[in-house]
Amino acid sequence: MFLDHPSITATNSATEPDRIERLQRVYGYVMALADAAGLETFIEKVVQLHDHKGTLIVFWHTAPSEQEKAFFTQAWGSKVGDGSSNVEHEV
Repeated sequence: MFLDHPSITATNSATEPDRIERLQRVYGYVMALADAAGLETFIEKVVQLHDHKGTLIVFWHTAPSEQEKAFFTQAWGSKVGDGSSNVEHEV
């Protein structure tokens, strides 16, 4: 079992706790995509997920592949996410 999951934070999370819940759903969606793609060590690359006013910012230990970035874009753009393509990546 993997125990070192990325931190999940959001701007205004104290007054808008639904932002954290949304990030948790997106995290689950992304993990399912990575598992289906057979990327066993994917999650070890992710440090943090942060929702900044509707923009998902993904912080990475190492540079992600285009496929890994696409997982977050797909999840954030879905109905469990924000429904937008506002995703940024920071290494």
